[in-house]
Amino acid sequence: MAARAIWRGQIRLALVSIPVELFPATKSGAQIQFHQVHEPSGKRIKYEKVVPGIGPVDRDEIVKGYEVSKGHYVLLDPEEIDSVKLESRKTLDLVQFVDEDDIDATYFDKPYYIVPADDLAEEAYVVLRDALKAAKKVGIGQLAMRGQEYVVALKPCGRGMLLETLRYADEIHKSSGFFRDIGDTKPDPDLLDMASMLIERKAGEFDPNEFHNRYVDALHRLIEEKQKAKGEKVIEDPDADAPPPKGSNVIDLMAALKKSLGEEKKGKAAEAKPKKAAKKTSAKKEQEKALARKRA
Repeated sequence: MAARAIWRGQIRLALVSIPVELFPATKSGAQIQFHQVHEPSGKRIKYEKVVPGIGPVDRDEIVKGYEVSKGHYVLLDPEEIDSVKLESRKTLDLVQFVDEDDIDATYFDKPYYIVPADDLAEEAYVVLRDALKAAKKVGIGQLAMRGQEYVVALKPCGRGMLLETLRYADEIHKSSGFFRDIGDTKPDPDLLDMASMLIERKAGEFDPNEFHNRYVDALHRLIEEKQKAKGEKVIEDPDADAPPPKGSNVIDLMAALKKSLGEEKKGKAAEAKPKKAAKKTSAKKEQEKALARKRA
């Protein structure tokens, strides 16, 4: 399998444990990625991690902190965060079985394919899959991955099973707040019949292949037209192929300024020395002339 498992563990149903692996069921589709560009120079805009009053900092100096009060943080090392043990990091314990229709659509978040980890796990996996099909139920449990614990729903999917992460109750806005102002007026029967006829005419089976991202297609056409059009400005970044600079621009600039000031001071000192020597020479000559006049 080309994809890499993002979670490995076991499904537990009472005393039965089934080793499984979890894979993303979705991937990024067609999209256009824009960059921020400084138009006068043609260079990409980049962002640095900066501490107020200090300037850019190295990534190695950054740790995670939880703000307990204004300006006060409890710092946590990655090892300390990883040490938080949850049983659901390795075990998906199915604690409840419900009808899929009992779960509101707003709770469903992201789908994953869950497969048996090896041949020995396949028999128990198939038994659970077919038992869910026969009961027309969805298994509910909790699973920890990627620094978070999720409520999940497990259901049959063709020859395998699909696991979907669910949102927690405190992540959902109550619909009543949005639909409150919609009245209780019954629609006109003729209008309702006409709408029903239109729905019936367009009824069919859903085929996702019939749909594509028309906005992305339109943006591609616009970009191609601007490339071909005469007089259109195509900005070229002169540093696009250059290796990334060492350190930040702010630090490099400060070093360059200090170096420039140092060299300027050396130059002034060098210029001052000959002038002093010249002054001493002219004074000596004047003294010699005065002595010559007295002798005469």
